[in-house]
Amino acid sequence: MKWRGRRQSDNVEDRRGSSGKGKILAGGGIIGVIFVIAQFIMSDGDVSVLNQLEGAGGTTESRELTAEEKELGEYTATLLADTEDIWSEIFQENGMQYRKPGLVLFTDAVQTACGGASAASGPFYCPGDQKLYMDLSFFEELRQRFGAKGGDFAIAYVMAHEVGHHVQNLLGTAGKVRNLQQQGNQSEANELSVALELQADFYAGVWTNHNSEYLSEGDIEEALSAANAVGDDAIQKRTSGRVNPDSFTHGTSAQRRNWFMKGYKSGDIQQGDTFSQILN
Repeated sequence: MKWRGRRQSDNVEDRRGSSGKGKILAGGGIIGVIFVIAQFIMSDGDVSVLNQLEGAGGTTESRELTAEEKELGEYTATLLADTEDIWSEIFQENGMQYRKPGLVLFTDAVQTACGGASAASGPFYCPGDQKLYMDLSFFEELRQRFGAKGGDFAIAYVMAHEVGHHVQNLLGTAGKVRNLQQQGNQSEANELSVALELQADFYAGVWTNHNSEYLSEGDIEEALSAANAVGDDAIQKRTSGRVNPDSFTHGTSAQRRNWFMKGYKSGDIQQGDTFSQILN
């Protein structure tokens, strides 16, 4: 992605130079890390999952960020600025006003309005404070453990997906889904969760369409590779060797790729109804 020398968002809080040390993950070890990553990805934004992660305890260490970390911070700030510009324009075209989310970059552990989370949580959106939270080491884990391609646009896809959850929050979609989930059984709740996540993928595609002037060769392939890696079926197969469709909460790899591409090809938020088959 072509990002150098462009506007960076002022809504970024970089906490990476101050990391909480101590007991981060129950169970510990790489198996525990992979398990919690899988659990959180399959329940993105779920406060109860966040609260189960042991986070902010222990001592605090401060350090200077490396040149690579600083560059990644500048890149994510540019991505956030792009989402601000594009979603502000889309909302205005539809007679609404866009409220910009914040972005918190952290290392190891973080406290949020949704509870405490560790680095193993992966990127997530907290509706309580309307902020995105990202430990950028997640993307190396995504590449090494879940088979996603390297490249900077994997970060762009995931951030755009989380901004998609912010859009759903502003539009009232997320609140309606939570209310419906409380009224139904677990199977119905899971179906609604899948629809919510696929719509966030669609919104990520819409953003990519409107940001196409800054795309580089291979960016879409990187986004599709990341979407493929975080499909419920792909994660379950890698973590347990089995696939249980009844427990899906984010959608299959194919569904996530398809909805991202639908958003990318259309660029039209009106075409992102992932709920009709469930609610009819």
